[in-house]
Amino acid sequence: MPKAKKEKTAFQCRECGGAAPKWSGQCPECLAWNTLEEVRVPGAGGGLRLANYAGDPAVQDIGQVAAPAMQRIASGMAELDRVLGGGLVAGSVVLLGGDPGIGKSTILLQALGNIAAAGGKALYLSGEESAEQIALRARRLELGGGLRLLCENRVERVLALAEAERPAVLVVDSIQAMMTETLQSAPGSVAQVRESAAALVRYAKQTGCVVVLVGHVTKDGQLAGPRLLEHVVDAVLYFEGDRSTSFRLIRGIKNRYGALNEIGVFAMTDRGLKEVGNPSAMFIQRHPEALPGSVIFATREGTRPLLAEVQALVDKSAQVNPRRLAVGLEPNRLAMILAVLQRMAGCPLYDRDVFTNIVGGIRVGETGVDLALALAIYSSFYGRPLADGTVVFGELGLAGEIRPVQGGQERLKEAQNLGFTRAVVPKANAPKKPLRGLTVVAVGRVGDALEVLC
Repeated sequence: MPKAKKEKTAFQCRECGGAAPKWSGQCPECLAWNTLEEVRVPGAGGGLRLANYAGDPAVQDIGQVAAPAMQRIASGMAELDRVLGGGLVAGSVVLLGGDPGIGKSTILLQALGNIAAAGGKALYLSGEESAEQIALRARRLELGGGLRLLCENRVERVLALAEAERPAVLVVDSIQAMMTETLQSAPGSVAQVRESAAALVRYAKQTGCVVVLVGHVTKDGQLAGPRLLEHVVDAVLYFEGDRSTSFRLIRGIKNRYGALNEIGVFAMTDRGLKEVGNPSAMFIQRHPEALPGSVIFATREGTRPLLAEVQALVDKSAQVNPRRLAVGLEPNRLAMILAVLQRMAGCPLYDRDVFTNIVGGIRVGETGVDLALALAIYSSFYGRPLADGTVVFGELGLAGEIRPVQGGQERLKEAQNLGFTRAVVPKANAPKKPLRGLTVVAVGRVGDALEVLC
């Protein structure tokens, strides 16, 4: 009688999907605590065997592959379509993540309502809320009829009903609530999320239906579940925003059919999310008089120029190690700019607390904010404000040089449209022709830029 093979087990993290040979209190991959779960490992298949693949697709020349034009479905929200690259692409899979209560379900319900009102077939699948809860939200958003609704968390049942309905757009809220009956683990586990997402992706590619997956995020702001989830989808969008303000931003992190880092700006109201057509005018505030430590800068998100305000407060520190706080900025860039100011501009900041903030709750990761941040810190330290009507952008090098940034002309045009009268920019970004109503001050060193302060 043959000896039965002993079943092998391993341990897998339910947060990131990382594997470990034995249990421990902390995941070795993502360092999360108490997330390792025991899973069965399938036995070896006895080695690789060759098979007859005569009926499989053959290798093709890329020039001979037919590439039809992409069919896009408008969501009825220009800001959302902008982030998607022009609309939802048929057969694509989109992953939308964000903090709880930020507005993910609201914006998707509004988008499906617009698609249904335009004559398209849309299906909203909820695995967490009841039909009554969703209907109450739809009435508050003043959505019309035509939108199909399903409350179910079994993938097999969902796919069977979707085959019968044949929607053009299917929203799954959320992927962490879905489960497949082929696995014994609970919904939200790594295995359930991976298999449920794989089944929905196959359905989208086979039928041409747009599938939008809503994903939970961890306390660090990362999408919960296996990292594989971000690789198998066509677009990854993050919903950002500060609870203390009404502004909400959708940022494209990955997009196979459009530009990266594109943003859409919305305002949360009692009737849902409203689009902000001119976000620069919303994020900046023209003060009655010039204030020390406040500088308007021009940044670029994707293909869109955007004006925002950076503020800095420098004060005498009562601690041995002065505090350095950056809200909406990278802390490492703040430390670098402080070192450049102290070395190249003679600004003694070693015993000062420095607090910096991007007004409006937005986050800026590009280098074009360097010069504005340096001016704001210098202005707060010496109490010398920047003249009203001035906008700034440029990258700051370690040797004190001002480096050019991409999209300089678009930034200047945005400042010109909003009525700014002076711009401090790197020499390489200075326009060849003068701009009407806008005086451009081109600088090459940080010392030259500091001279523009009042």
